[in-house]
Amino acid sequence: MTRITQKVVGMAASDGAGVKLKRIIGQASLKRLDPFLMLDEFGSDEAQDYIAGFPQHPHRGFQTVTYMLEGKMGHKDSVGNSGVIEDGGLQWMNAGKGIIHEEMPQQTEGRMRGFQLWVNLPASEKMSAPGYQDIPSALIPEHEFDGGKVRILAGQFKEVTGPVKTQAVQPQFLDLHLSAGASLEIDTLSEHNGFLYVYEGELMLEQDSLHKGQLGVLAFSELMHLRAEQDSKAIFVSAMPINEPIVQYGPFVMNSEAEIHQALKDYQSGVLA
Repeated sequence: MTRITQKVVGMAASDGAGVKLKRIIGQASLKRLDPFLMLDEFGSDEAQDYIAGFPQHPHRGFQTVTYMLEGKMGHKDSVGNSGVIEDGGLQWMNAGKGIIHEEMPQQTEGRMRGFQLWVNLPASEKMSAPGYQDIPSALIPEHEFDGGKVRILAGQFKEVTGPVKTQAVQPQFLDLHLSAGASLEIDTLSEHNGFLYVYEGELMLEQDSLHKGQLGVLAFSELMHLRAEQDSKAIFVSAMPINEPIVQYGPFVMNSEAEIHQALKDYQSGVLA
C-alpha cells in the first residue's frame, strides 16, 4: 500500500512584492520532488499580507499553477492572456520559451487563500509556446462519495477527467474533502512521484497521519487508503518524474548553465516572450 516516506512542514517566506506565504516544496527540507519544483501556500485575513501581489516577472522552462481556495487574483501576461481566478478556480500557465506575467489581488479586504505549484518541463518542451488555462470553479468536476467529495483539477479519478489539458507532464491533481470518520481510496501509479498536503484537519494514511500544515512525500503502491480523523481537506498531486538535470536561476528553470545565461540574455534584451 502507498505510504509516507517523509513529512515536511512549510517555512515562513515572502515572494512577489512581499506576499507572506509558507514554502513547502523549495525549502531546505524538500528542495524538489521531480517534476515538482515548488509548492507555496498563501493565506491571510490581513490585506497587508497579500495586497502587494506578484507584479510583472518572467518565467521560462516550466509551468505555474495557481489554485484559489478563497479570494480573487487577477492575471495578465505578455502574450495577451488575462483573467481573474476566484474561489475554487484554477490557473495553469505554460511558461515554455518565455512569458512575463503578473498576479495581483482583486480585493482590498477579506481572506485570500490558495496554492502555487511549479511543475517542471522536460527538455523537449522547455522552449514550447507559452499557454494559459483559466478554469473557473464551475468547470472543475467533482466526485461525491459517502462522507465527502473529490475535486478533479487534473488527471483522472473514478473515470472522471479534470479540465487541465497540459500534455508535457500529465499530473494528477485532486482536492480532497472528507468529513470526520470518512474513508477514501485512490488508485495510484507506482512510477509516479507525489505528495499529500493537508490544509485542514488530520488524515490517516495506513498507520501514519498528517495534520494541518504537513506534507507527506509518498511511495506509491497500488491503492492509497485515507481516513479522516476530523473534518479534513488536502491536495493530492502526483506525476511521472522527468529525470533530467535541473539548473535553476530564480524564475528560469533549464537543463544547463548555458541555457540559463541565454534566458537572462533574452530577458534583458526584451525577447523573452
